[in-house]
Amino acid sequence: MSSYFTDLAQQYIDGEWRPGTGSWDIIDFNPYDGEKLASITIATVDEVDEAYRAAARAQSEWAATNPYARRAIFEQALRVVEEREQEISEAIVAELGGTRLKAAFELHLAKEFLREAVHLALRPEGRIIPSPVDGKENRVYRVPVGVVGVISPFNFPFLLSLKSVAPALALGNAVVLKPHQNTPIVGGSLVAKIFEEAGLPAGLLNVVITDIAEIGDAFIEHPVPKVISFTGSDKVGRHVATVCASHFKRSVLELGGNSALVVLDDADLDYAVDAAVFSRFVHQGQVCMAANRVLVDRTVAGAFTEKFVAKVKSLKVGDPRDPETVIGPVINSSQAEALTGTVAQALAEGATALVHGRATDNLVEPSVLTDLPADSALLRQEVFGPVVFLVPFDGEEEAVRLVNDTPYGLSGAVHTADVERGVAFAKRIDSGMFHVNDGTVHDEPIVPFGGEKHSGLGRLNGETMLDAFTTMKWISVQHGRSGFPF
Repeated sequence: MSSYFTDLAQQYIDGEWRPGTGSWDIIDFNPYDGEKLASITIATVDEVDEAYRAAARAQSEWAATNPYARRAIFEQALRVVEEREQEISEAIVAELGGTRLKAAFELHLAKEFLREAVHLALRPEGRIIPSPVDGKENRVYRVPVGVVGVISPFNFPFLLSLKSVAPALALGNAVVLKPHQNTPIVGGSLVAKIFEEAGLPAGLLNVVITDIAEIGDAFIEHPVPKVISFTGSDKVGRHVATVCASHFKRSVLELGGNSALVVLDDADLDYAVDAAVFSRFVHQGQVCMAANRVLVDRTVAGAFTEKFVAKVKSLKVGDPRDPETVIGPVINSSQAEALTGTVAQALAEGATALVHGRATDNLVEPSVLTDLPADSALLRQEVFGPVVFLVPFDGEEEAVRLVNDTPYGLSGAVHTADVERGVAFAKRIDSGMFHVNDGTVHDEPIVPFGGEKHSGLGRLNGETMLDAFTTMKWISVQHGRSGFPF
């Protein structure tokens, strides 16, 4: 494993593996045991420029390549992932502190998205639109935007890098990828290695491992990329959107959430408990769609809470390499400290801890909190870790109001014996996604994925990838002669 990380601890620019020329290194640590996995000399502004210039040079020929030939690259990339599945899984466990279950979950989705990229290469279609002018033919072409900059997060880095990189490439673009500095291998150079082995021509995918302390806004300000696809916090997303707008670039933003899982009075409580525990604690709760809040009708709150607390207490916390472990480490010490601070703040505001987890280094045990004051800011913000707020409500009207009482609008779920009651409830929630009788954490290759309010701009997946990574061009043909007024 250590040699695997060492081999990929480089920049990948214009088809070459090379060290960065920055004056300092990003140290890649295993968040569970602190083992040093790799040391990567960071990329500078010059290398960001070289990566974008290489992408621009390679892109025009790639766009002109027959889409059936482009498709073959993604078929081969899928084969590479399938052949390397065990290695990739081990890398996810080591670099992210992901459990075995989480690694399998991420790999399954990554393969599904690669399968969709195979089909996406053939998806762009043109149109001929009628004209009020005699003899005129209006053709509308779908064309690649050119070069796409992708900034991926630390929580599902392999999946969320591929999720933008593969469609952008499939649609005829070139890409420069900047992974999160906590996951530079799984979210960055590993993706490049897979496409290199799949036969992607040099220059079409470049990976720069760096930090804004070194490059500032150079990655998003650079004149070459026409679209920036960013997944991360709403605070950083707001900055990305502002910089993109000032440079007339399109931004696709997949940001944070404060999702609620709602248990109505007629719900199957045992099933709702299972859904709620998974929705909050998958990958230590470090998921944008995770259920920060579990809202329960007061008539069933006692029975639900008892079952929920018992299940949470049964979750094994520890070494992510152990197949029995459900909750491994959070990504770094600052994240662990922030979670400890969140629990302390909630208790200071009057919350009751039904489960009060301890933190040991980056291992943060689950906490279940209730009785938080209705005006607490904690109920409206994203909590990225294994801390959950139980909130009772009286009737559906109050439930709808509570779910919507947050700046975010990403995902959510409702549990009820009446499916259509659940659908009616879901329609009243101001979010991009909502699920009836299921968990809050879902992603599928052909279903539009994205949020409302502070949870993002735009959508990814399926047909929406065309909106994200292509543009439309009108070419008219005058078959007769136009008349001009002078």
